[in-house]
Amino acid sequence: MFTAVTVPSLVFFLGALFVPESPRWLAIRGRKDRARGTLARIGGAEYADRALADVLGAAEPRAHQGRWAELLAPGMLRVLGIGVFLAVLQQWSGINVIFNYAEEIYRNAGYGVSDILFNIVVTGSINLVFTLAALGFVDRLGRRPLMLAGCAGVAVFHFLLGLSYHLGLKGMPVLVCTLAAIGCYAMSLAPVTWVLISEIFPNRIRGAAVSVSVSALWIACFALTFTFPALNASLGPAGTFWLYSGICVIGFLFVLRRVPETKGKTLEQIEREYAGDRAARA
Repeated sequence: MFTAVTVPSLVFFLGALFVPESPRWLAIRGRKDRARGTLARIGGAEYADRALADVLGAAEPRAHQGRWAELLAPGMLRVLGIGVFLAVLQQWSGINVIFNYAEEIYRNAGYGVSDILFNIVVTGSINLVFTLAALGFVDRLGRRPLMLAGCAGVAVFHFLLGLSYHLGLKGMPVLVCTLAAIGCYAMSLAPVTWVLISEIFPNRIRGAAVSVSVSALWIACFALTFTFPALNASLGPAGTFWLYSGICVIGFLFVLRRVPETKGKTLEQIEREYAGDRAARA
């Protein structure tokens, strides 16, 4: 098993060698020719000139401003709160419990050792297939619809999973609910959270804001993994998954009311629209 995972790790490492620097990062630091070259690879020379002018127009006037201190400004604190909430929601939706405690979950559902190992392979395969599917839908359907559908889907299947445990159902009902929840998650919360976190912040504070959001994500991951045994012991499997279902319902309402749609917009367009929204609120 350990040898097998070196193959995708090696592919990832080799692929990372060919990833160019962000054109915005290059442009802000005065490396405009390299930035134009990267943009030209994406959309051609005409697109590169237009996009570079847009990037410089948005970034250069504010390049001197401090990033970390600006995160605490009222308007920026609001958008940072959105990023942190999405990061925590991705973890507290409870899906990683299925991955991390798959053996215990399937054993409680009546599966033997060989069936548990097979189910773990199936859960990983479902996660991979639906993540690849998300690549084709994120720019077609938009970020908000996928996040809303994901929160709703995971909430429903977590509720049904808890109900299966509550009614003492074994075997297939538990497997179907876990696979369906993973499929919903892999098409929405898993990849789209990362997309939104990378898009919603203004250029000048994006690095600092993303680092705070991602830190919150991994802290939430630790909290989720660490608390599951205690929750499972005190609430039982049914109560634990009903709790995760409730968190997903809260996430659905938050995305519906607070998260902007960023599909088809450049980072500079998103920043201008956010600045306009902030001015209107003021």
